[in-house]
Formats: sequence, structure tokens, C-alpha cells
Amino acid sequence: MQLFPKPNKSEPRWPAGIAVVAIGGLYAALPPALRVVRPRWLVLAIIVALMVPTIISHRTGNHFLNQILGYVLNGVVTTAMVMSLILLISAVTDHAISPQQLLRSAAALWLSNILVFASWYWRLDGGGPQERARTPGHTDGAFLFPQMTMDPAAKKAAGEHDWEPNFVDYLFLAFNTSTAFSPTDVPVLSRWAKILMMLQSLISLLVIALLAGRAVNIL
Repeated sequence: MQLFPKPNKSEPRWPAGIAVVAIGGLYAALPPALRVVRPRWLVLAIIVALMVPTIISHRTGNHFLNQILGYVLNGVVTTAMVMSLILLISAVTDHAISPQQLLRSAAALWLSNILVFASWYWRLDGGGPQERARTPGHTDGAFLFPQMTMDPAAKKAAGEHDWEPNFVDYLFLAFNTSTAFSPTDVPVLSRWAKILMMLQSLISLLVIALLAGRAVNIL
């Protein structure tokens, strides 16, 4: 008898891992004026250090610990992004960085915004990847994906009878939210998801409309 029984199926975790590592790399690429944590590689080192026990807990079936570590990991990258955004807004008013640096920094934070919120959606929807893996097919969650509205016969004919969202689906959702300021083809059902999407859209609006726009004007 296993203390932590394994689910019937489980999606690959490496896309989510690559996403958080990429956030650390984008943070390291920011100019010194936009980094609270120094040296530049420290956030990336913290991410990697947290990922090791996260992967081990997942492999050993300790899903509660895996979930907690996942929240901590997401919290670290979210805090780093928000602090850099605050510094970037301050740099615009104080003219602390060059227009070229401002454009590059705005692009890095815009990409980070997508990856951060994709990680949160993936981590929280339907109880997280572990809970989603316990049921055959995804029928309930914070987001109404198109596959969830398909007729059962049509889903079976299309080979989607046991479909469930993985990280790429949440990445697509986050990308649409940052570009169109709306979820496009995925309606939002829960209140927590609506709040997160409003925050993501607000951050994207600040970066694109205010910061990047100002940088282009002063080039």
C-alpha cells in the first residue's frame, strides 16, 4: 500500500518548469536599476533550488508538499516581476534608464507577465495538475475550454473523450489575456480566476500602453 497513491495519468511537468526558469532568465536580463535582488543570477538560483524539492516531491508522490512548493515557487517569480514593474514605472518618471533599456525591459516584463500568470492558472485550475489527473477528462474548473463544451459523441469521434488542459493551454490563455486583454475563446467561470485575469490585463496595459509607448515616443 502506497502512502501517496499515484494518479491514473499525469501531464508532463517540464513545460511549467521551463516557464519558471525562463522568468528567472528574463529577470537576470533586466538592467541593475530594475532588479531589487542582486546579484542578477540570485533569483534564478532560488528558482532552481526550489525546483529540486518540487520535482522530488512529485516523483515520490508527496503531492501536498509538491503543491505547497509550487505555490512558493510561483510566489517568488510573481514578487520579482511585480517589484521590477514598480521600479520600471519609477524609472520612467525619473528617466533613470535609457529609452533602449526601457523598451527591452518592457518586453521582458511583458513576457514574464504571460509566464507568471500561465503558471498560476495551471497551478490553481481544477485543484491543480494533480487533482485534474485524478479524473478521466476535464469537466469542471475555473475556465470553460472549448473541448469542455463539445458533444460527448463528437469528443469521442475526435479522440478527445479524456481531454484535459495542460500547461500549453494555460499559456495560450495567458498570452491572449496579455495581448487582447480578454480570454478570447475561454470563458472565465470562477471569481478568483477573474481577479487574476484582471490583474494580468492591468499589468500588460501598464507595460504596453504606458511604458513601451513612452519609450517609443522619446526615442
